[in-house]
Amino acid sequence: MRAKIKLIGFDSMGTRGMATVIDIGSHKIFIDPGVSFAPRRYGLPPHPIELERLEKHLEIIHDEMYDADIVIISHYHRDHYLYREGEQEFYRGKILYIKHPEQMINHSQRVRAYILLKKMGVHSIARKIIYSDGNSYVLDDGARLVFSPPMPHGPDDTRLGWVIMTLIDINGYRILHASDVQGPISEAPLKWILEKRPDILIISGPPTYFEGKKMRREDIEKGLYNLMRIAGNAEGPRTIIVDHHLLRDLDYKDRIIDIIEIAAIRNAEVLTAAEYMGQPVEQLEARRKELWRDNK
Repeated sequence: MRAKIKLIGFDSMGTRGMATVIDIGSHKIFIDPGVSFAPRRYGLPPHPIELERLEKHLEIIHDEMYDADIVIISHYHRDHYLYREGEQEFYRGKILYIKHPEQMINHSQRVRAYILLKKMGVHSIARKIIYSDGNSYVLDDGARLVFSPPMPHGPDDTRLGWVIMTLIDINGYRILHASDVQGPISEAPLKWILEKRPDILIISGPPTYFEGKKMRREDIEKGLYNLMRIAGNAEGPRTIIVDHHLLRDLDYKDRIIDIIEIAAIRNAEVLTAAEYMGQPVEQLEARRKELWRDNK
């Protein structure tokens, strides 16, 4: 039995996030049920079209959360979990597998985790909360959840903290949600991904729009090179969904064209979340300047 995968709030779809629903029949698993937008881009606030898209994706996320029984939070950046007032109710009765809120975590995420679990009361309304870093679990249907140790949110020396990656193994069919490892840039998540040999990889690409500005050029190049190593690996995933940070660059396709071609040599495909879901790529944030100009 292969899982049904539904990708909801990704940057190729017009909002920031990596909200992923994986229905394995006996369980419905929701990884990173969040969505957000950039407060400023090109010095501009979100365009009304972006705000409308955010509301649309939030509505879908809320609907999917009703009958999800397992929720996974890879880290506490606000495009990866529900945090708004009243949204704590969507965690009621769920089994939560979450990044440890106090260990291997930077200050801002520690505060956000505390607010979510304690002040919003999620710790008392969830069915069970499991700190998942580096652990694995067998579900009642035999499917396995395997979580990576905390991995850098980008380069090894990043100040953005750590994330956990999630592998879902259904009778040997493997789906790996790599969250915000950004390429990956670090060698540690690259090694973990290659060791797990997923059939499908869902991963954030490097933030090429930050190159030479907020991120070193060598880190961007390393993220692209490591993604190429995954794409060209003989035992690598047949489907690589690369999105999120990479799709904030209008020229993202040019940055990964060699990676797409290398994957094709072994009959693998590299595509965005929107393309995987049969939707047009809509880079609303990257097009914000154009959207505001057309609005005048």
